[in-house]
Amino acid sequence: MDWLNYHHLLYFWTVAKEGGVSKAAAKLHLAQPTLSSQIKKLESQLGSPLLEKSGRSVRLTEVGQTVFGYAEEIFGLGKELVDVVQNRMPEDRSVLTVGVPDVLPKLVVYQLLQPALAQDPKLQLVCYEGKLRDLLSELAMHQLDVVIADNPLTPDTNIRAFNHLLGECGISIFGDQHLHKKYVKNFPQSLNAAPMLLPTQNTVLRRQMEQWFDAMDIYPDVRHEFEDSAILKVFGQEGHGLFAGPTAIEKQICQQYNVKPLGQVNEIKERFYAISIERRIKHPAVLSISDAAQNKLFDR
Repeated sequence: MDWLNYHHLLYFWTVAKEGGVSKAAAKLHLAQPTLSSQIKKLESQLGSPLLEKSGRSVRLTEVGQTVFGYAEEIFGLGKELVDVVQNRMPEDRSVLTVGVPDVLPKLVVYQLLQPALAQDPKLQLVCYEGKLRDLLSELAMHQLDVVIADNPLTPDTNIRAFNHLLGECGISIFGDQHLHKKYVKNFPQSLNAAPMLLPTQNTVLRRQMEQWFDAMDIYPDVRHEFEDSAILKVFGQEGHGLFAGPTAIEKQICQQYNVKPLGQVNEIKERFYAISIERRIKHPAVLSISDAAQNKLFDR
């Protein structure tokens, strides 16, 4: 059997993480020609180039991305093994690595993930935030266990992964005490010309809200737009405008931001998905997230 040379894999992994041969050579205390030679041997063994030049740095080829994903998992397990042996981490501790798009409401993220922590107090949660397309790439390279999203994976996405609907709910419109008092009567027609804080155009919720406004012949005064839902709610808390949030966490939004709901819009649905590379969810923590979402958080 042609065994993989893990020293060569380590060298490649370090170059990929450091973004260049010179930085990796300094970190590994190796001469650059030596490091390049070892990586060439790995590429020869695997039968495909792993790195290509990009200006003064290097970038991963498509095969390199796949190899890097496995290397991350291999060396991550190696570090975990050392930690367990040296009693740095209990042997029965499990890890759940989650990707969360930066547009997702933070309160929803907490409500979705909390059941996994409640079921397994020893669970270590590792949560990354970023753009959905980047998170899906990391999922495909096995760097994430699951991605929580408000948008399903579409058929044209060049990633083999599966959508698992966690649940759906309508939205509520919130405002501070002053705006609530002014616009709560005759809702939702009262939203016409009312000051509104909206998510940015690249979000599912924004598109749905604009379609609903058009259908209801409502033309709000859009004061500000935010990609980060948490920042949007802080501006709403300070009275800069009315804003929308998932009805499923209406109580939590009111408590955290000291606002009141004007009313609910059931025609607009926010849907939340767990995206995994498994057709059927197997990770115990992800199963607990799915069960709690379907049976408690959302009315399906």
